[in-house]
Amino acid sequence: MRRNTKWLIGLGVIVVLFAGIFTVSRLNSSKSTNGVKTETVGVAPGPYGDMAKNVIGPLLKKKGYEVKIKEFNDYIQPNKALNSGEIDANLFQHTVYLQTFSQQNHLKLTALDKVPTLGMGIYSKTVKSLKTLKNGATVSLANDPSNLARSLQLLAANKLITLKSGINVATASLADVAKNPKNLKFKTLDAAQLPQSRSNVDLALIPGNFSWNANIKPTSALAMEDLKPDYLNVFVVKSSNKNSDFAKAVKSVLTSQAFKDAIAKSEFKDFQKPASWR
Repeated sequence: MRRNTKWLIGLGVIVVLFAGIFTVSRLNSSKSTNGVKTETVGVAPGPYGDMAKNVIGPLLKKKGYEVKIKEFNDYIQPNKALNSGEIDANLFQHTVYLQTFSQQNHLKLTALDKVPTLGMGIYSKTVKSLKTLKNGATVSLANDPSNLARSLQLLAANKLITLKSGINVATASLADVAKNPKNLKFKTLDAAQLPQSRSNVDLALIPGNFSWNANIKPTSALAMEDLKPDYLNVFVVKSSNKNSDFAKAVKSVLTSQAFKDAIAKSEFKDFQKPASWR
């Protein structure tokens, strides 16, 4: 009697398992029948999650892909999650960062194409024009090497400082300032503190992600960074998937007139466009 009972219980478990498998199979087949596949795109704090969701997502949906956004709190995990297969793509970084991070961490990731990108801006609550900037003004800059170098390049482009000749401007530091005609006083801070620093300094040089998160309009900048092509953000996939149907769909969307038109009507209209758009 006990043996029969055990046998019946075992049979019941097997039936339940097969029923579950059959149900999952039906769900999967209904997905393929509808022709829609969900793809998860990793982002970091900033505007590009909204761009992926509200602009790129609807265009990819027309090609049979539903975009799901996964936000990470730093600029490290989105690449590691992509490499491990936790997500299908990411959109948060420029080419220089992608190449450096991938090399240092032995990751195989590929950029599909560039997207409109918000560059660093010079912002102030008191100064109305760089031409009227007073002698001895205080300027806040990001303290991380990458953003500090970009800040110095932006100041040099606006003739507020001169950098030493022969240096690698991509790694420039305060020690590379050759001339400082207005005797500017530099205050280096964590990039996240720069928007708030505007209350205590004359100028603040704020990277795009952080100005966006602080609801600072790019049109209010006294000057904007002219981004080099390698500093425009890119849509990235795992290298083994660079020729997948999804990757081809993304490339098609990012190079389409529909994407350009959608950006022109969006909150990202003032972002710097890829050179291929001109």
